[in-house]
Amino acid sequence: MTAFDFDATVVGAGAVGLACGRALAKRGLTVLVLEKEGHIGQGVSSRNSEVIHGGLYYPTGSLKARFCVEGRRALYAFLDSHKIDYRRCGKLVVATEEAEVERIEAIFQQATANGVEGLKHLTGAQARALEPGLNAHAAILSPESGLFASHDYMLALQGEIEDAGGSVVISTPFERAEPLPGGGFTITAGGEGGTTLTTRLLVTAPGLSAQAVAARIEGYPAADIPAGHFGKGVYFRLTGKAPFERLIYPPPIPGALGTHYRKDLGGQAVFGPDLVYVETEDYSVDPAKAEEFAGYIRRFWPGLPDGALTPDYAGIRPKLHGKGEPQPDFQLHGSEHHGIEGLMALFGIESPGLTGSLAIGEAVADRLTDG
Repeated sequence: MTAFDFDATVVGAGAVGLACGRALAKRGLTVLVLEKEGHIGQGVSSRNSEVIHGGLYYPTGSLKARFCVEGRRALYAFLDSHKIDYRRCGKLVVATEEAEVERIEAIFQQATANGVEGLKHLTGAQARALEPGLNAHAAILSPESGLFASHDYMLALQGEIEDAGGSVVISTPFERAEPLPGGGFTITAGGEGGTTLTTRLLVTAPGLSAQAVAARIEGYPAADIPAGHFGKGVYFRLTGKAPFERLIYPPPIPGALGTHYRKDLGGQAVFGPDLVYVETEDYSVDPAKAEEFAGYIRRFWPGLPDGALTPDYAGIRPKLHGKGEPQPDFQLHGSEHHGIEGLMALFGIESPGLTGSLAIGEAVADRLTDG
C-alpha cells in the first residue's frame, strides 16, 4: 500500500476550503490546505457582506437550500463555542409597494418549504414599528438571519485543522495534479522552486479559480468543467448614524439577492452589492455609482440624506450563469462526474457559501470518506 505524504489536500483557504479541511481532519485524516495568497481568506471570503443567511430563497431540495439551513445552524453553534463575534439581528424582506407583495409572499412559501424557522408576515405598520424610517407596504421577518466576524471564523477553522495535526500553507499556489495508478495524486505546488507531494484525497475549493484549477488536473475531462463568470458587486458605506438595526432586503434581482442594507459589527451602515458581469478581477469602486445606489436605497429608506454614500469595497462572485441565464445550484463534482477517484471539485460556490460552509465541508468529507 502506498504511503502518502497527506491523507487529504485542499486547494483554497477560504471559508469553504478551510471548512472542508476541518471536516476531513475531524475524521482523523492528515490534512494539507494550500493557499496561493499571503493570508487565508483573501478571495471571495474576504469581500462579501458577512451575512448569516436564513435560507429563504433557494429552490427546495437544492444544495444551496440544504447547506444554507444546515450550515447556519452549525455556524451559530461554532461561533458560540469559539467565542466569535456575531449578531443575530434578523432580516426584513420588504415589499416597498403593492406590486412587490406577491414576490415576498413567494419567498415566504419557499422559505417555509426549506425549513427556515420563526418566519413572520408583517404589515407595513408592523415593519415600521420595528424599524422607523422604513418604507414598507408589507414585510417578512426572518429572525435567524445575522452577521458575523468572518475572518475570525476562518482563523478558528485554521486553528482546528492545525490542532488536529494538519497544515495550512500560504503563498503556495497549486500548479498541477496527476492521478497515481493505484489511487491518490501527485501534486506540484508553490511556483518557482516549488514542492511535489502525494495525497490520497484531493478537494479543489479555490473560488474564482475553480475552473483553472480543475483544468490543471491531468485527465480531468474538459466537458465536466462548467463555464465560469465573474459577477462583481460594489458596496457603499453611509456617513452618519446607521438607520436600522436589522438587515433590510428588497425582493431579489435576477441572478442575485440585490442591494441590501446591513449595520456591520462596528455599527456602521453598508449598502450592497449590485451585480455587474466583468471579464477580469477588478476591485475598484466607481464613486459615480453612488447616485444609482441612492435611487435604489430610497425605495426602502426615503430618508437617505443627499451625498451620504462613500465608496467602500467590491467583491467578485464565482458565477456559473451569465447575464439573463437562470441561477444554477452549487456544483460538487465527485468521481461520478469526472471519473477520477478521490477527487472532489467545487464550482460556483458563491452566496450562501459562507453561511453554508460547515455543511459543505461535512458533505465533501462524507462523500470522500464513505466506507
